[in-house]
Amino acid sequence: MSALVTGDAVVLGLRPARLPSRALALVIDMAAAWTVYLIVSFALLLSTASLDDAARAALSVALFVLVLVGAPIAVETLSHGRSLGKLVCGLRVVRDDGGPIRFRHALVRGAMGVVEILLTFGVVACIASLVSERGRRVGDVFAGTLVVRERVPAGRVGALPPPPAWLVGRFSGLDLSGVPDALWLAIRQYLTRMGQLDAQVGWGMAVRLADDLAARTGVPAPEGVPPAAYLAAVLSERQARDARRAFGSGQVTGARGSAGSGGTAGHAEGFGIRLGGVPGGAPVADAAGGFGSWPASPPHGGGPTAPAPRPSVPSSSGPAGEAPPATGFVPPA
Repeated sequence: MSALVTGDAVVLGLRPARLPSRALALVIDMAAAWTVYLIVSFALLLSTASLDDAARAALSVALFVLVLVGAPIAVETLSHGRSLGKLVCGLRVVRDDGGPIRFRHALVRGAMGVVEILLTFGVVACIASLVSERGRRVGDVFAGTLVVRERVPAGRVGALPPPPAWLVGRFSGLDLSGVPDALWLAIRQYLTRMGQLDAQVGWGMAVRLADDLAARTGVPAPEGVPPAAYLAAVLSERQARDARRAFGSGQVTGARGSAGSGGTAGHAEGFGIRLGGVPGGAPVADAAGGFGSWPASPPHGGGPTAPAPRPSVPSSSGPAGEAPPATGFVPPA
């Protein structure tokens, strides 16, 4: 696994693609490119039969550069690092910091690919990938890019932390149609890895994601609710709706258990999130993932402190204006 660090000092665990998968993706890309090149060359040969040899040679060179060099660069730029072969093999080209590539990255990779792939039949690229710790060829080194695996086995995906029980069902009337898939993915990735983040960095990311989510839904986040708990509760609501659409209302049971009675809040069968089952609605601690508490205020130096909720214990389906119960959670040290 490759440890890449973003501008927010967040370590990304990306899996670099190795030589077999990259070679298969390259074979698919080259087969598609050469097929297009031969078809266009044949059509061009028929349409330029009246030209002299010099003009036809110039057109052949221009066609070679356009199809075998320019087309891969354009495809990687427009698809943000996914060519046909990489799409089939589940790979993607990213920057060294984990971000999407731009035209200059694709241009450098394509220009170096002429030498290490086309002119040397891939020998230089294979040797460089075998020598490199992260499987990078020469073009990746000069462009500052890395080919990573997009498809990760389901068993390796971290579990989502359960939302506080007193927030379950509170966002049932929220309009989630305007939230893009990219934001849902960012929220899911943050929640699965928030236990691994620095306290101040994690709080800042939660605040930004909560603000984006509130802007997309058109409803501000409730006061006194920690941003991470707000994200978990809204994501839980979205998964509950997906489960009801897929399996019917009978498959999602116990999603609104009583938070103040001390009983378990039940299981949301359709989407695999276990709700809190302790008095006061505190989320159940997850020993594997380290998710057992929601910071009720930012760490020292992390910004303004959120107002603490009042110690009342309303039901999860109570009035929207009534404050949630005090969670008793403290910010991380």
